[in-house]
Amino acid sequence: MNQGRFVTRSARYWPENTAILFRDQAISYRQLDERSNRLANALIALGARKGDRVAIQSYNRPELIEFECAMYKAGLVKVALNARLSPAETVETVNNAQARILLVGPAHLAEVAKLVPQLPEVERFVAIDGSHEGFLDYEALLAQAATTSPDVEMAMDDLAVLHFTSGSTGKLKAAMQTVGNRMASLRKVIMGRMRAKPGDVLALVGPITHASGMFIQPFLYQGGTILLHERFDAEAFLASVEKHRVTACFLVPTMINMIVAHPRVGDFDLGSLRDVTYGSAPIAPSRIKEAWKIFGPVLSQGYGAGETTGGLVILNAEDHRIAIEEGREDLLLSCGRTFGEAQLRLVNDAGQEVAQGEIGEILIKGPDVFAGYWREPEISASTLVDGWLHTGDLARMDPNGYISIVDRKKEMIISGGFNVYPTEVEQVLYRHPAIYEACVVGVPDATWGEAIKAVVVLREGHTVAAEALVDHCRGFLADFKKPRSVDFVQELPKNANGKLSRKELRERYWVGHSRRVS
Repeated sequence: MNQGRFVTRSARYWPENTAILFRDQAISYRQLDERSNRLANALIALGARKGDRVAIQSYNRPELIEFECAMYKAGLVKVALNARLSPAETVETVNNAQARILLVGPAHLAEVAKLVPQLPEVERFVAIDGSHEGFLDYEALLAQAATTSPDVEMAMDDLAVLHFTSGSTGKLKAAMQTVGNRMASLRKVIMGRMRAKPGDVLALVGPITHASGMFIQPFLYQGGTILLHERFDAEAFLASVEKHRVTACFLVPTMINMIVAHPRVGDFDLGSLRDVTYGSAPIAPSRIKEAWKIFGPVLSQGYGAGETTGGLVILNAEDHRIAIEEGREDLLLSCGRTFGEAQLRLVNDAGQEVAQGEIGEILIKGPDVFAGYWREPEISASTLVDGWLHTGDLARMDPNGYISIVDRKKEMIISGGFNVYPTEVEQVLYRHPAIYEACVVGVPDATWGEAIKAVVVLREGHTVAAEALVDHCRGFLADFKKPRSVDFVQELPKNANGKLSRKELRERYWVGHSRRVS
């Protein structure tokens, strides 16, 4: 087995069709196949062998896609670093992965060059679209390499990817995704999330080293075109949809917020869109309704993680239609229903399945569940039990199988002995028309241990008093769940992938306090 064969097959079927668009540069399937073959052979010539880790750090650019294809073909393990890691996190990640080769994009070249003495296991450094003393030149390596795929035979349980966390929750750790995991991911995207055909265009504006990148191989498998943005800009994205007749895209809620708020969003022709997938963070139902008006009846969202090799729960376009057009707004607070091959259960602390409507931890089993955490046997053993992934996510399920995420186990607030789930409070806050973004955290309190604080960003042109927001919550929540205080800010902290960073926000209120209840 070798997933790289699919790119070669697509190059045979559609050699001159565009595989990648970047800054109006078109790369055909024939070129992508040949360049990824050359890169695979170049890495092997540098001494990399099946199972070796090779790392790359760059903002979005075609070389990231060439790299992924090459890694499959050569039987190497991909280590894609978040482009926004700090220097210390870059060192930690590369050394943890024991990467033998590190490829570096132009924006990171100067910084990584300073880190070379701290990366003793890296034998070769490669500069992409730039040069630095001691770094090999990417294009020169390709020019000297053979054009045929090395086509290394792989087993389903062979390691394919080390998927590192974004660094927002403490120590960086890597989910070990196998060849079988990646094949299961390809199957479920094609079957349940994003069908395509030659001529279809997928716009990717988020970091393709993480969630956005999970759609690349399935789209290439089907002969579609990847329209790659280096970074997200609302106007540039809208203009590109119109210009390139984009049919599909993946957005995080922060991006949707910026698009909805764009003063000229109505000036762009978005009629080519058939699939707007979003996820990775909560979003207000009111904002989803606004997006529905802008994009049309094409919205879907999902739930998944690096440990599940992408999404495995989906709230599809028909679910959105029912929620918006038939008055089932409660569905918009759900992430949908399971699809594909995975099994999902909700269990209590004793490991017993909870009754319908009760809160339990999400457990998942299936071919897309990862093989454990790299070099973390104890964490792996406690996370994977009898083949079941213990996600740490708390949820409830309705009679029709719709799953609503309540919160992370470790983010639960204990106030006066009562358990409060921040996401539940945030969802109520998002029902208020003045709220643009909201984050709820537990803060020190002499009486209650922790008190519930809401930190909110208001929508432009809106005002509301803190007392009014507390009263709003009182109408939907038990008294012990409502915020005790509200702070208004211009912006909430976000991690490198655009997700709200609850940990960073919470820590601001715990400075000088040794006790951490939550």
